[in-house]
Amino acid sequence: MIDIAVNNLVKSFEIGNNILDGLTFQIQEGERVGLLGRNGAGKSTLFKILTGEMDYDSGEVIVGRNRRLGLISQIPVYPEGYTVEDVLNTAFARHRKLQEEMEQLTAAMAAGDSSEVTLKRYGELSARFEGLGGYDTATAVNKVANGLSIPAEMRAQLFDRLSGGEKTRVNLGRLLLEDTDILLLDEPTNHLDLHAVEWLEEYVSRFKGTVVAISHDRYFLDRTITRVIEIQDGKAEFYSGNYSFYAIEKEKRELERMRRYEKEQAEIQRLTETARSMHEHNTELLHKRAFSIERRIERIRQSQAARPVKAKAMTTRFGEKEFFGDEVLEVKHLDKSYGTRQLFHDVDLRVEGGERIALIGDNGTGKSTFLKILLGEELPDGGKIKYGPSVRTAYLPQIIHFDDPSRSLVDTMLYAKRGMTTQAARDRLGAFQFRGEDVFKPVSVLSGGEQSRLRLCMLMDEEINFLILDEPTNHLDIASREWIEEAVEAYEGALLFVSHDRYFINRFATRIWELEDGVITDYPVTFQRYRDLKALEEKVPAANPHHQEEKPKPQPKGGRAQQAARKQLTIVQREIDKLEEAIRAKEAEMEENACDYEKYSALYNEKEQMDSQLLELMEKWEALSEEAGE
Repeated sequence: MIDIAVNNLVKSFEIGNNILDGLTFQIQEGERVGLLGRNGAGKSTLFKILTGEMDYDSGEVIVGRNRRLGLISQIPVYPEGYTVEDVLNTAFARHRKLQEEMEQLTAAMAAGDSSEVTLKRYGELSARFEGLGGYDTATAVNKVANGLSIPAEMRAQLFDRLSGGEKTRVNLGRLLLEDTDILLLDEPTNHLDLHAVEWLEEYVSRFKGTVVAISHDRYFLDRTITRVIEIQDGKAEFYSGNYSFYAIEKEKRELERMRRYEKEQAEIQRLTETARSMHEHNTELLHKRAFSIERRIERIRQSQAARPVKAKAMTTRFGEKEFFGDEVLEVKHLDKSYGTRQLFHDVDLRVEGGERIALIGDNGTGKSTFLKILLGEELPDGGKIKYGPSVRTAYLPQIIHFDDPSRSLVDTMLYAKRGMTTQAARDRLGAFQFRGEDVFKPVSVLSGGEQSRLRLCMLMDEEINFLILDEPTNHLDIASREWIEEAVEAYEGALLFVSHDRYFINRFATRIWELEDGVITDYPVTFQRYRDLKALEEKVPAANPHHQEEKPKPQPKGGRAQQAARKQLTIVQREIDKLEEAIRAKEAEMEENACDYEKYSALYNEKEQMDSQLLELMEKWEALSEEAGE
C-alpha cells in the first residue's frame, strides 16, 4: 500500500526559481527512506507540504487514507506554564478523549443506565483505549524520557525555560509517544548525545510504520534506512540501499554521466567537422547532407543534459607552525563545579604532538566547559594547565561569533588578515565554496553551517599546531562535512575535538576521553576499539549468573578517582597482553632470520623498542594498581 505519493510537485519562493521542480516519488507502507540533498535543496519544504503547513504551486500530494503523520522539525508553541511532563503528555490527546467519554458512560451506568447501546459503546471504547496503550502511558513516557536523556528534574521544569537543544529533544519524545503511522524526522540527531542517538536508532528500527528521515548523520542513516530519495535540482533520484550504498552508487552515476556527456561532445565535434567539410565542397547534394547533419547535431544538443558538475574539494590546508618537543598540554588535578553541581574533578591528562583526541560524553556533562577552561575563557576551581613552550592554539566554537556580522565575507577576511590582498581573500573563500557574488554577502545572512565554514576558512590561514573543535560538523550538510574532514585530514598537528558525529570520531580519533560522572577516563585507543571495550564492560556482569547474589564489596576510598583508575587498569592490561603477543611473534621472526645478519639486526632493534614499551606499560600498570587499591 502506498503511504505517500507525490506527482510533478512544483514550489517556488521567487519567480523563475523553482525549489521543487516536477518532484515525483512514491513511498510504500513500512519503508525506511532517507531524504537527502544539499542544504537549500527543498527537503524541509517538502516535509511542510506533506503535513499541510505549506501550500504548493502545482502538482499532487497524497497521503494514505487514515494514515496519521507526525513531523519533528520546528518546536510548537505550548500554553504558558506547561512543564516538560505536560508537553510529553500532549501525545496522548486521543487517549484523553476516549477516557473522557468512558468516564461519562461510567457515570451514566452508575446512575442506572444499563441499556445495550451504552454497554456496547463502553466496550468498544475500552477495547480501543487498551489497544492504544491507554492503561500504560506512564511506562511509555518513562521509557522514551530515559532513552532520550530527559531526567526527572527536567520533566518538572517549565518547557519555555529549556534551551533550544533540550526543547528539540522533548519535542522528539512527544512525537515518538504519539500514535503515528508515518514518522517524518528532520535532523532528529542534531541535539542528541551518543547514547540518545543510539537509542533512537533502536527505536526507529523497531517502529512498525513508515519512516522518512532528513539527516546529515551518516551512521544514523546507515542504521535506519533502506532506500534513498535525493532531491537534486528540484527533482528526485532514487537509490535502493542505505547511505553507504548511496555514496558509492552516486559516484558511479556521476562518472557514467560524465562519460556519456564527453562521448556526446566528441560526436558533436566530429559531425560539425564533417558538415563543415561538406559545405566547403560547395555542391548542392553535399550542402543538403551537411544541413541534415547539422539538424542531427541540434537534436543531440537539445536532448543533452548540462555538463555534470562535481563539487570541488577544498584546495587549501592549515598553516602548521613548526613544533618543538612532544608535550602539547598537561592538565593536573583540574576541578570545576557550578554551585552544588560538580562537572569534573581531579582530572590528570597529557597531550602529545600529533595526537587526535575525541572528548565524548552525554549532553550537559561539561565538555564545552572543559574546552573553555583549556582556552582560558573560564577559570577552573582548582588544578593547573600547562602548555608546551611553542604551542599555537586555534579554536572553532560550537556557536560562531563575528565582530561585525554586517561586513561582507571578503571584508571579514581582510579585517582579520591584515596584509592580505582582496584577490587572495577571494581565492581562499573560493576554496571553501564561497564564490562569485556570494563573497559580497553580509556574514549575518549566512546559515549556521556557512558561518562554521567561514570561521574554519579563517583558521586555516593561521600557523597552528593545536586545533580545538567543538561540534565542528553540527548544522552542516554531508558535502560540507566532507570538506571539513578533508581539511582536518590534511592537518598534521595535535587535535582535540568534541563531537557526536560518530563518522567524524571514527575517522579521526586515535584516543578517547570519556567524561562521565565527573570523571574523564582516558582510552588510548580508536573509537571502534573504545566501543568494543565498552560493550565488553557491559557484558562482564551479565556473564556471571550469580553476580547479583554476591555480597557487595566495600567501596574503597577515593570513589570516582579509583573507578577511573580501574577502567584505565583494564585498558593497560589489554595493551600489555597485545604487546606481549607481538613480542613473541617478533622473536619467532628473529629465529627464522638468524642467518641473515642485516635482517636479524633490524628485527632485534624493533624488539628492543617493543621491550621498552612493555616496560613503560608495566610501570603504568603498577601505578594504576596502587591508585585502584588493587
